[in-house]
Amino acid sequence: MNLLLMMQAGAEALNGDALDGEVAQESIQLFELVLKGGWIMIPLAFLSIITVYIFIERYLVLKRVAVEDTTFMNRIKDYIHDGKIDSALSLCRSNNHPVARMIEKGITRIGRPLNDVNTAIENVGNLEISRMEKRLPTLATVAGGAPMIGFLGTVIGMIKSFWEMAEAQGSVEVAQLAGGIYTALVTTVTGLIVGIMAYFAYNILVAKVEKVIFKMEARTMEFMDILNEPAR
Repeated sequence: MNLLLMMQAGAEALNGDALDGEVAQESIQLFELVLKGGWIMIPLAFLSIITVYIFIERYLVLKRVAVEDTTFMNRIKDYIHDGKIDSALSLCRSNNHPVARMIEKGITRIGRPLNDVNTAIENVGNLEISRMEKRLPTLATVAGGAPMIGFLGTVIGMIKSFWEMAEAQGSVEVAQLAGGIYTALVTTVTGLIVGIMAYFAYNILVAKVEKVIFKMEARTMEFMDILNEPAR
């Protein structure tokens, strides 16, 4: 009985070693495949790192900006109706949020024509939108540029293959063409992958920015309505 258990344990150990060997071999083959893409893989790797960094950084920023104090506008309304302008300004300055900075600018313009107040708020809003959209043009550039770089690698790989064919003078072997074909295919696939990543990341972030902009516009209209209401 003990002998059977030892044999079973040995078989499992051998199977485990074989499986680990297969995983290691697959990792080595994948690494070698990437290397066959040539120097074109360097800018593509750089673009992929940029894409991941911008997406994570902007996503966290926009996630924080999307969180809104639901009692903020009600407190602003009470302060303004009670004539407590300083308290309203202090409340705005204590909130690190685009809406708070917009409303703060509007409060500082109270007493002027409503068009001037609205214009001042819109100017601050445009600055806040510009901050939220920071680095998004870079993502859009990567989404369009990465596939083009990949296609450049395709052209380079095909030129390399045709060069090998010309040098062979008719006696062409598959091994001679493999290098150029590898370069063509690997760079194309990598460029498309990076471009797709950047494209989806860009659209996800743009959608989040638009949601925040909608809230900013809604709060602006709410603030203007407060100014139009008769005093208590």
